[in-house]
Amino acid sequence: MSIKLRLTILSFLQFFIWGAWLITIGAYWFQTKHWSGAQFGAIFSTMGIASIFMPSLMGIVADKWVNAEKLYGVLHLLGGITLCTIPFVTDPGIFFWVILLNMIFYMPTLALSIAVSYSALKSQGLDVVKDYPPIRVWGTIGFIAAMWTVTFLGFEKSANQFYVAAAAALLLGFYSFTLPACPPPSKGASSRSLVDALGLKSFALLRDRKLATFFAFALLLGAALQLTNAYGDTFLHDFDKVPGYRDTLSVQHPAFIMSISQISETLFILAIPFFLRRFGIKQVMLFSMIAWVLRFGLLAYSNPAGGLWMIIMSCIVYGMAFDFFNISGSLFVETQTQPSIRASAQGLFMMMTNGFGAVLGSSVSGIVIQNYFTDAAGNKDWQGIWLAFAAYALVIAVLFVFIFKHKHDPQVAENDYPEPVLSVEQA
Repeated sequence: MSIKLRLTILSFLQFFIWGAWLITIGAYWFQTKHWSGAQFGAIFSTMGIASIFMPSLMGIVADKWVNAEKLYGVLHLLGGITLCTIPFVTDPGIFFWVILLNMIFYMPTLALSIAVSYSALKSQGLDVVKDYPPIRVWGTIGFIAAMWTVTFLGFEKSANQFYVAAAAALLLGFYSFTLPACPPPSKGASSRSLVDALGLKSFALLRDRKLATFFAFALLLGAALQLTNAYGDTFLHDFDKVPGYRDTLSVQHPAFIMSISQISETLFILAIPFFLRRFGIKQVMLFSMIAWVLRFGLLAYSNPAGGLWMIIMSCIVYGMAFDFFNISGSLFVETQTQPSIRASAQGLFMMMTNGFGAVLGSSVSGIVIQNYFTDAAGNKDWQGIWLAFAAYALVIAVLFVFIFKHKHDPQVAENDYPEPVLSVEQA
C-alpha cells in the first residue's frame, strides 16, 4: 500500500469522527434531551478550551519524547472510549465535562495528523505543498460521509451518532500504530534554558514579528471558524416555526444541506497549491477573509425557499473561507520553522485558531446574540446576527492588508520556498 493511500485513510477517518456528531449534536441536545440553550453554548466552547493547551502540549511530547504516530493512536483510542460513554449521560452538566474530555483527546490529533503526514511524505522525498492537499481532501470527504451516514440512518436526534464516531475513533487508533515511524526530532537534545528544558521552544517563534502577526490574525479569524457550525443548524431549524418553510428540504434535512460546505472544501483544497504559488500566503489568507464576509452576508438574506440559492452559495463559499485559511496556514507554519519544533509550531497554530479563537468566537458571539439580537420571546434576528458576523470578518480583512507584511516571489522554483526556514535563535 502506497504512503499516499495510507495517509488518505488516516485523513478520511480523522474527520469522519468529527463529522459524525459535530453538526447534529444540537438536534440530540434540544429535541431528544430537551436541555437549555444556555448550557448548549458551553458545548461548542469545549473544543476551544481543549485547543488552548492540548495541541501545543501534545506537540511538545511528540517533539521530545514519543513517536507522533503512537501518541496519535493512543489519543484516538482514549477518545473512542470516551465517546462510548456519552449516550449514558443524563445530566447536561456532566455532558459538558464528558464532551470536554473527548475534545482534550481529539483536538491535538488535528495537529498531530499534519505532523505525521508531513513526516511520512518527506521521508519518501515528496513535496508537502504539492502532495498533501489531495490527501487532506479525503478528510473532508470523511466528514461528509459521516454526516450522510448519521442523517440517512436516522441518527441525527439519536445517541447512536456517538457510537458511529466511537467506532471510527477506535479503528483509527489501532490503524495509527501501522503508520511509518515519526520519531521525536528533539529527543536527547541538550537544553540550555528553562524554555528548552520544558520543550516550549515553539513559543519563541512569537518573538518574530511576521509570525507573531500571523498567529494574531489566526486567533482573530479562528473566532469565525465555528460560528456557522454552532449556529447554522439552529438557523435552519428556526424556519420550522414558519409554515411556508416547514416542509422544505433544508429545514427537514439541515445536515444534508450544510454538507455542501464540506463538498466545496474538497474542490478548494485541490486548488491550494496553485493559489499559494500564484498569489502567496498573504493573498490566499485575504481571499479566505473575503470569503467569510460573503459566507455570512449570503446567509443574512437567505431563506429555505426563494432564497435557497443563497444558502447553497454560502456553503460553496465556505470551502474557500475554511481551506484557504486552515490548510494554507499550516503549510506556512511548516515552511517557516525548523524540523525540531514543527510539531510544536503546528500545535501553536491550532491553539490560536481552534483554542483562543474558538473560545473568543463562541463566548463573544453568544453574549452579542443574547443582548442585541434576541427578543423577549426568545426569537433571534438572524439577519442582524449574520450581518454582524460579516462586518467582523470585513474589519479583520482590512486590518490584515495593512498589518501583515509578507512579500511573495512567484519566480521561486516549485520545490523552493520564498522565505528561509526560521529557527528558534532567529525568532
